[in-house]
Order: sequence, then C-alpha cells, then structure tokens
Amino acid sequence: MQEIWFTLLGILSLLLVSPGSPEAAAPRSMLADAQTVLQITKDDRILGNPEAPITIVEYASLTCPHCAHFANDVLPEIKKEWIDTGKAKLVLRDFPLDEPALRAAMIARCAPPDRYYAFADTFFAAQEKWVRTADYREALARLAKLGGMGKEAFDTCLKNTELENKIVEGRLKATQELDVNSTPTFFVNGSKLAGAPTVEEFEKLLSSLAAKS
Repeated sequence: MQEIWFTLLGILSLLLVSPGSPEAAAPRSMLADAQTVLQITKDDRILGNPEAPITIVEYASLTCPHCAHFANDVLPEIKKEWIDTGKAKLVLRDFPLDEPALRAAMIARCAPPDRYYAFADTFFAAQEKWVRTADYREALARLAKLGGMGKEAFDTCLKNTELENKIVEGRLKATQELDVNSTPTFFVNGSKLAGAPTVEEFEKLLSSLAAKS
C-alpha cells in the first residue's frame, strides 16, 4: 500500500518541492501536450457550471497554508463573482505534499461527489487544528463525522489502495508533465499561475479572459 507513496517521497527529495510560494508568478501559456493533461476527466470534481467558459484548475495540498489562504480568503470572492454566476468553474486536483495531505485527500474523495468541496473546505478551514494535532487521523475522523462519514466508512476509505495510488500518480503526473513544483498552482484556461494570487490578481486575469471570449 505504501510503495508508491515512498517512491514519491524519494522523488520529492530530489525535486525539492516547496510548500508554496508567497507571491504569484505571472501567468504563462502551456504547450499542447500539457493542455491534454489539463482536460477534465470523470475523476475531477467540478465547482460551478461544467459548461462555464473559463476553467480554473488548481493543484493544492490540504496541508498547504497558502492553499488554505486561497480557499478561505480568496476563493469566496472569486466564487461569488465568477463561479456562482456561471462565468467560471473550478477543478481542485490533489497535490499532496505529505502523508496527512494524502489521507485528507482520500477522505474528501470518498465523500459523495456533491460533498467533495464541503469536505475540502472544512479541511482547509480547520487546517491549523488537525495538521498540528498529535493524531491527525483521529482529528480527520472527527471532521469527517461532522460531514456525515462514519468511522467504518472512514477506515475503509483509508484502506483503499486504488484511490491512494491514483492520487499519488496524479501528483507525479502534474510534476512531470505540467511542471507543478509548488502549491497552490493554477491553470486558468491553460495559463499557468503559481504562487498565492490575491483576489485582485485573479480578477484581472479572469476579466482579461472574459474579454477575449
């Protein structure tokens, strides 16, 4: 069950992946083969109208403070102005930086699809509490219970080797084919934006894309 995860840790030590950059880098366009990786699949969870013209793909770790800042402080504004109005959609993809992030991602994925973002938002909102506790699994179990996931379902989820491998493989694919090396990293209609963008920076980029459509 742990083989792929340990392999990932070895690769991470070579890549020197950081937990996130405090400043957002300027967006840049991706090559055609990278665009293929960014195509939405049946495994993706979509927040907003699937037919929205602007697609925001976010690679994030549930233990990343910058990712939590985006989810807690930036996304609500973007959601109100762009996602709830049908102008943009968000696809959150797992990029776990450590084992607690991997386990939290698995729990969110085991929730019903329409509850995925509720679980992810809860984990981000309570990040400082469950990440720093002595027993993060027990803390996650308590949060999952609040979302309607019982202990048996929780334990079964964490034993799901297929899901574990799929998340880790997706993380490796993002590193190798999209050059994702920090969290959060965004791709907005194919343009890469790494770091921790402010509401204003995101608004500027989304407004520019909307003007071209």
